[in-house]
Amino acid sequence: MRTVDLIRKKREGGEMTAEEIAFLIDGYCNGEIPDYQMSAWAMAVCFRGMTARETADLTLAMARSGEQMDLSAIRGVKVDKHSTGGVGDKTTLIVAPLVAAAGVPVAKMSGRGLGHTGGTIDKLEAIPGFNVERSRGQFIEQVNKHGLALVSQSGNLTPADKKLYGLRDVTATVESIPLIASSIMSKKIASGADAIVLDVKTGGGAFMKTLEGSIELAQAMVAIGEQVGRETVALITNMDEPLGFAIGNALEVKESIETLRGNGPADLQELCIALGAHMLVLGKRAADFEEAQSLLREAIGSGAAIAKLRELIDAQGGDIAVVDDTGKLPGAAKVVPVIAESKGFVAHIDAESIGIAAMLLGAGRATKDAAIDYGVGIVLRKKVGDPIAEGDTIADLYAQQADEKMLQEIAVRVQAAYRVEWEAPARKPLVYAVVTKDGVRRLDV
Repeated sequence: MRTVDLIRKKREGGEMTAEEIAFLIDGYCNGEIPDYQMSAWAMAVCFRGMTARETADLTLAMARSGEQMDLSAIRGVKVDKHSTGGVGDKTTLIVAPLVAAAGVPVAKMSGRGLGHTGGTIDKLEAIPGFNVERSRGQFIEQVNKHGLALVSQSGNLTPADKKLYGLRDVTATVESIPLIASSIMSKKIASGADAIVLDVKTGGGAFMKTLEGSIELAQAMVAIGEQVGRETVALITNMDEPLGFAIGNALEVKESIETLRGNGPADLQELCIALGAHMLVLGKRAADFEEAQSLLREAIGSGAAIAKLRELIDAQGGDIAVVDDTGKLPGAAKVVPVIAESKGFVAHIDAESIGIAAMLLGAGRATKDAAIDYGVGIVLRKKVGDPIAEGDTIADLYAQQADEKMLQEIAVRVQAAYRVEWEAPARKPLVYAVVTKDGVRRLDV
């Protein structure tokens, strides 16, 4: 088998066998296939695409390139949840304890962030003392005892994906549905879950900017799940404005705590219940979506959800006092209001611009090795549809910088992210569609 022949086969639109795909991935991982040949193959995939079977075989080859978690020792159906990312997306901090409180075990490995704000692991590390490292034995034991563990991804999880993604990033081959789908799903499969719920963001603050592209990606990932025996459901959700009000690590932990108490932003709570309800159905805890929603609302109302978060923090060495006193979380030296310069209704918020502003404050990483400041970020005071008057505070910057010029530039960026019109805009749906093995169910029509 020669690499050049496989490149030519894909370039000409041929369908590769599982053995040919495994040959490519194994050879690339062990250094026998050079970057320039793998780049040529990835570009051929960008132009020619892959079948559902090919994409599933690619996913499995990448999952098998490193460590694979065996979660069979954990009692019950293990349901994983993954988000394609967005601004203010702290859903894992809420959904994981909420679902565990309702009776479905959550054994989740998450990553750090690169870009707007920290990832789930960065947000957890904003809690003083929280330990995101666990051995496999400790991880399994904790889930069996508490129904929940949130840990950092293993360094040897899907090394093929890490290597291939780094190559795609510099060869203009990132925007390929089969390559994106296999990248995401290889990590989920290697993590050992029995079933998977995907939150595929769409809109200005998302990786996928169009609804059509987001649905296509969701369909590809659901097809992979079905091909490899993991029941998978995807929700297409709105990221045309930040989720909730808080953007920044400790600020998002605080908002998550409020949401688990039932006092969080309406959009954040609605989405977390929707994601969690699908997890309960896949986990065989509820017969249907409506019953699952009731169980989750009951867990919030009874205090079981916030109690489960406290239990998680305690099990992983964190300071449980933050649950009752969020003032113990890292804070900022100053709060700078961003003032509206016109009146009307908020018609649009550029989520990506808000995310970049939060990163400039120190809430995210511009480079892989950059340090995060857990206490900084942005809290929105006005969302889409809200009326505003000239002089109203539309957002607060939580900052450490003494550089007033820099802070003013960030404030101007946040102001520019708001579009104000005379009439209130029509509300966009929070969830556009649900994608399952049976097809796409649109909720926005």
